[in-house]
Amino acid sequence: MRKPFFRISLGIIMVLTIIFLLSKVTFIFNPLITMLQILLVPITVSGFLYYLLRPIVNYLEGKKLNRILSILLIYLLFAGVVTIFLIVVWPPLQFQVTDFVSNLPKLIKQLQIQMDDFRSSKFLSMFNSGDTQLTDKITEYINSGFELATGYMTHVFSFLNDFFIVVGTVPIMLYYMLKEDDRVTPTLVRLTPKKYRPDTEHVVHEINHALKGFIAGRMISALLLAVMTLLGFWLIGLPYSLLLAVVGALFNFIPYFGALLGAIPCVIVAFTVSPSMVVWVIVIVVVAQQIEGNLISPYIYGKTISIHPLTTIILLLVAGDFGGILGMILAIPVYMMAKIIVVRIYELFFSDKVEELTE
Repeated sequence: MRKPFFRISLGIIMVLTIIFLLSKVTFIFNPLITMLQILLVPITVSGFLYYLLRPIVNYLEGKKLNRILSILLIYLLFAGVVTIFLIVVWPPLQFQVTDFVSNLPKLIKQLQIQMDDFRSSKFLSMFNSGDTQLTDKITEYINSGFELATGYMTHVFSFLNDFFIVVGTVPIMLYYMLKEDDRVTPTLVRLTPKKYRPDTEHVVHEINHALKGFIAGRMISALLLAVMTLLGFWLIGLPYSLLLAVVGALFNFIPYFGALLGAIPCVIVAFTVSPSMVVWVIVIVVVAQQIEGNLISPYIYGKTISIHPLTTIILLLVAGDFGGILGMILAIPVYMMAKIIVVRIYELFFSDKVEELTE
């Protein structure tokens, strides 16, 4: 009865010892970490596009079309979409980004004026009760919210900047991902002992199924959400509507927090116009999020995601602290892969031993 317990304890001690020793030779891993940081954005974008395009490639290959020709055909169609994007969407988007950056001091000044008006408004005076303590508190919370939003907007623009720097590497990486797709699973299976090869194949299949549902669902729902918010912002005349819709769509890749983070820059820009514009923006964002969350997402995702909301929130908080926006985007896919692997390892090596200890 004691032997399994001591073996497990010894294994834990060995793992912790290895981790401690590795922490003492970090200089060996620093170049690898730097290289990983450089490649992280193109790998992420390529991975998302891979799971989005792979079903199309497999479908064309099933129609007796050569795999390379299938990929090149998709690239040709994708080039057409990009060309339409560059002709129709990119010029106004580029203009709005440039105009936003050049008018940022003016926007900040307008924001400060609106803040001063709000601070002296009748709305706050109703809660004032003859002293300024409550007013100061509310103003402090509003200022903190704006500072938080500014920080996250900086992360978004930094992410976009990195994306455009490395975008030239994405088509090449994506091509080889799609081309070598049928060799990945057999290669991983061959790397494991014969005894565990069926389990390895099962794990790879589960990971592919989970990531396919999550990534494709996120990309489709983010696109639909961007269209809905863009239409709403355009109808109410919100400045930089296209830019704000794109930023909101990027934030939508983050579950739960994405809706709030994507709404903050929209509210800030609306506040530079008028308080009534803020109300309209909040209404549009809430309605779009409700449609996306209650009608679109359940239809797209189905039952591919089975993560407890509390687990999701903890993962996002930790990943956001370590990796910022990109960390929050990758948190759920990485957790899904790790969960599938850990559950399978537990079933293979530890479930019987735990049952023996509990008997």
